[in-house]
Amino acid sequence: MFESQTFLPLFLMTFFICLFIVLMQFLWRYINDLVGKGLDISVIAELFCYAAISMVPMALPLSILLASLMAFGNLGEHFELTAMKSSGVSLLKVMSPLIVFLSLVSVGAFFFQNDVLPKSQVKMWSLLFSMRQKSPELDIPEEAFYDQIQGYNLFVKKKNRETGMMYDMMIYDVSNGYGYANVMLADSGKMSFTEDKKYLFLQLMHGESFEDLKDDRPNRGNSGMLYRRESFTEKEILIPFDANFNRMGDETMRNQYIGKNLKELNHTIDSVKVRIDSLGDEFTHSLRSEPLCGLPQRRVVYKDGERTEEGILQVEMPQPIDMDSVFASSTPLQKRNFVENAKNKATRIKQNMEFRAYTIEDIGETMRRHQIELMKKFTLSFACLIFFFIGAPLGAIIRKGGLGMPIVVSVLLFIIYYIIDNSGYKLARDGHWAVWEGIWLSSEVLLPLGIFLTYKAINDSAVFNPDAYRNFFRRIVGVQQVRNIVMKEVIMDDVVVADAKAMIADLRTDIEAFINAHQKRQSYLKYWTRGYSRAEIDNIITKMESVVEYLENSHSQLVINKVMDYPCLRRLLFYYPVSNAKAGIAIAAIFPIGLIGYFIGIKCQNGLKRDMKTSLKVCDELISILEKDIQDK
Repeated sequence: MFESQTFLPLFLMTFFICLFIVLMQFLWRYINDLVGKGLDISVIAELFCYAAISMVPMALPLSILLASLMAFGNLGEHFELTAMKSSGVSLLKVMSPLIVFLSLVSVGAFFFQNDVLPKSQVKMWSLLFSMRQKSPELDIPEEAFYDQIQGYNLFVKKKNRETGMMYDMMIYDVSNGYGYANVMLADSGKMSFTEDKKYLFLQLMHGESFEDLKDDRPNRGNSGMLYRRESFTEKEILIPFDANFNRMGDETMRNQYIGKNLKELNHTIDSVKVRIDSLGDEFTHSLRSEPLCGLPQRRVVYKDGERTEEGILQVEMPQPIDMDSVFASSTPLQKRNFVENAKNKATRIKQNMEFRAYTIEDIGETMRRHQIELMKKFTLSFACLIFFFIGAPLGAIIRKGGLGMPIVVSVLLFIIYYIIDNSGYKLARDGHWAVWEGIWLSSEVLLPLGIFLTYKAINDSAVFNPDAYRNFFRRIVGVQQVRNIVMKEVIMDDVVVADAKAMIADLRTDIEAFINAHQKRQSYLKYWTRGYSRAEIDNIITKMESVVEYLENSHSQLVINKVMDYPCLRRLLFYYPVSNAKAGIAIAAIFPIGLIGYFIGIKCQNGLKRDMKTSLKVCDELISILEKDIQDK
């Protein structure tokens, strides 16, 4: 009932809202490719249909996050979650039907990514590229040159938009090259398309044309330019201008990574790996047979149709050749030839290496593109579950329904997710990171957040309590917590002074024994092998807290104030980092880790001894106060 009445309507509503938003972002991005092309409404609607299908992977996680925030925020705001928990129904049990439902949605998202999305992306990009190649509508402005007709440049001083007539026209015709430029001037003219919309029919009236004539006769020199002048009353020109919408085929996009399913991607990746390995073997053999410097040591031969390598017989010289002496004894022309040959060889080697590197990098980029597309088919499904385990517990924690707070939180979280995901994608695409590291980066970052929020919400822990975080960072930086005890107005069990003195005396004995046993600072080896007894410290802490709990029931404000002077002893690992002496010796032998741990541990031990001395002083003062109260009574 909860899923059908609360979550599902919100999920459907938020999904279509998010889909509309990302679709508007798509329109804003490609608006320049659509405007001014004279496209039919049916073509634009088809493009938006394919684009909407392609935008589902972006809209689906955001809608799940927003819907779960709103649904559980409404339950928390109306105290329905509190009522469920009071009746013994945990938050995890409330979430369990939605977990099953969204698991099915995640499985469906995977099949959508694998079967539907490649086809829609092929259709969308094929249609978009066709729109980009379509010629724009002819909208010749007044008093400005128009250069959207290939090979022509038009100037119109005035237009009559009702009749379509243009006045004071100037036309530059460079369709045959700038060496055969033709300039036409006309008082008026009219422009129209042929029936098949493949030609532009231009009708000019009362004008002149000037055409450059190229003279190919030899030895002409610069005696003058040849041109032809023509006056006309009416002139007709037919200009090639394809105004039709020519749809490109899907075969080109179908062979790209965006148009392949899981099976096809795996097949392509395996093929590219084989190609990379073969190119690597080929380049290795090439380097062996033709080293960068010196003579070749090995050569490739074919025996019985099989390629093998064999060593080249090396001629031993009676004595090494001094290349500097040979160069110095050469003629200037020979020296120049030596330098030119060396330079040419270095250039050829450089170009060959650059070509090989470019080939390997190009093939590697192709493989990474396919691997990224393969990984993305799984990340969407996983992101749906992650966003639910973020949104549902967060909604239960903040307890705010409606569209205000949930939208703000959802947008912020999704922006963080999008930035991390896009950064990981670019790092994987460029080869800086492994593909799985970059594509799964956003999931790796947000998954701990989902686990943390779910744990806090199930256990009703304070997530947005500043005191909890303040105390946590105090423990991290070593700042001790201060006791805060308020005197009770109603006391059920009064403090028996004799019992209190006995408990304090017992605590004092243990503290004094601890102080006497640890007068001196422990040495480096003793710290790692013996340290301070954790059981002894835990016993003192337990007794101290028992004394504090017992004396909280005192009627004396003086006793309450003095009890607050007890330091809050902590159970730190640095008192004795390892319980095994052999492990301690092994860590002590590791420098500088062992030394750093030793200095930190000694600082913690010194702090503990100061707290023990303070506690001993408080014990003595409490006993004195209790004895004085007995005397006063």
